[in-house]
Amino acid sequence: MKSSRSRKIFPDSWSISYLLRDPLGISITTSNSSTASSTSSVPRPGAGAVSAGLGRGPGPRCRAQSPAQWPARAKAAGRNRVGRDARHARGAGVWTHRLPTAAVLLLLVAAAVVGQLDVRIAGLSADPLTEPEAVAPPAGLSVPEWSAPPPVATAVPPRQGGAVDPRRVEAALAAALEDKDLGKHVVAAVGSLSGQEGDWVWGGDAFTPASTTKVLTAVAALEVLGPERRFATQVVTGASRRELVLVGGGDPHLAGKPLTPEEEASAYPERADVVTLARRTAKALGRTRRPVTLVYDASLFTGPSDNPAWRADYVPDDIVSPITALWVDEGADPDGYGRSDDPAATAAADFARALAEAGVRVKGSPVPGVAPAAAPVLASVESAPLADIVERVLDVSDNEGAELLAHHVGLAVAGEGSFEGGARGVLDTLQALGVETGDDVVYDGSGLSRRNRVSPSTLLGALRVAASPAHPELRPAVSGLPVAGFTGSLTYRFDEGAPEGRGMVRAKTGTLTGVHALAGVAVDRLGTPLVFVLAADRVREGRGDEAQDALDEIAADLVTCRCSTTG
Repeated sequence: MKSSRSRKIFPDSWSISYLLRDPLGISITTSNSSTASSTSSVPRPGAGAVSAGLGRGPGPRCRAQSPAQWPARAKAAGRNRVGRDARHARGAGVWTHRLPTAAVLLLLVAAAVVGQLDVRIAGLSADPLTEPEAVAPPAGLSVPEWSAPPPVATAVPPRQGGAVDPRRVEAALAAALEDKDLGKHVVAAVGSLSGQEGDWVWGGDAFTPASTTKVLTAVAALEVLGPERRFATQVVTGASRRELVLVGGGDPHLAGKPLTPEEEASAYPERADVVTLARRTAKALGRTRRPVTLVYDASLFTGPSDNPAWRADYVPDDIVSPITALWVDEGADPDGYGRSDDPAATAAADFARALAEAGVRVKGSPVPGVAPAAAPVLASVESAPLADIVERVLDVSDNEGAELLAHHVGLAVAGEGSFEGGARGVLDTLQALGVETGDDVVYDGSGLSRRNRVSPSTLLGALRVAASPAHPELRPAVSGLPVAGFTGSLTYRFDEGAPEGRGMVRAKTGTLTGVHALAGVAVDRLGTPLVFVLAADRVREGRGDEAQDALDEIAADLVTCRCSTTG
């Protein structure tokens, strides 16, 4: 609205928003509006702006103008300014010198009184020590009382207590589970997060879990070690001051070199490396020209590095690295092809080269050994927190990482960091968490062993306890599960024939020749989260892709199914 040409005192423009501003409907900033006419308006009485620490200023939506600008503005408008400017025109006091002295004094006193009032009206007096006066809206404008607007939508907490309806689940899944591509042995189980009302089970005997075993390993590791646990790789003083011992701490993701800035921006989880460790060691040693000898200690874990329950060609054919407490890049060969036959020795050689680059000469080749008890620590690097490692292991189905986690569990629970100790420690930990393992048999932490036999109820129980609000420390065992169609080992799944499952299913995959499995969480059509296990471990040769697609479609059927009841 443009300002009025009358001599009434109004702001340049009016807005309902004044009544919605603090304090008391008065804007705390001046307007920068450019829509008002060129005719200037007199500021509103008492319209000093309220601004912390800024003192007086123009009133709301009145254009700020210095006194030097007033004559120019008045001239540009083609008229005299109203108010104070008109009374200070050049001829205003010419006749006063002709009056008697007393009359002059009387007039001056009267003028002072009127002038004080006039100045106050013009808005030039000091601001009163009260709140700025409210401005009434123009006549005819009805301004409603302000009230808080209603929310756009009412927040609904996620459903946790919906019970599984076995009849609905069977109606949704039974026909698909008869798919011949799945072979002669198919198992399935579906339940709620609480599990109190029981589960729907199809072919409920034990099966070969393949990599869904990693769910059990992850839950046990988080429970025993804690989500914040980090694994340290250290350099300690050896038998003499000139002997260094590189001590492996079982860091699954210890690297041979630092990440580049570009790699670091997207890498997950963070990882320690032996180059950084060498630089810290050199700094601890100080300036020295005397060479050192290097010993490497991988004695944290015991037993064989190749699991007797694996196929004999797994390690020789580079399916998996030899398992050890000291390696870099999970035992990958330095030339970039295959895996090292002795990952600990390879890691020590990488560290020796890094020491030389850091200015520490190493005499001879590194040799295996054991660090002296309570040896002084010269330098160390630490892994990412266990929670991050678990998420990575589950997301990409990291076999080597899972085996190291199982070894750590065995060391903590059974006092033995080995394949046998790890398998025993995982099952014992699940039992302690209330997960019934029955006659389950586990030989490793990764699921590479075909001799592993697990019941669907064990996996359901592990998923439930990991998702339980009572065990927030176990949550990475669920948050790390791949998301159908988006992340990890499910990135390129659920793309054909099962699009309903994309983004609605989180599950660990399990794959061996003739074995396909999914274990995770899905949200049904009613919004109820369900835990589920689907597996086929006698798939005919050449039908693996078809079996995998069939399992994806069954998991997607859970998403479109009204498989739960309210409550």
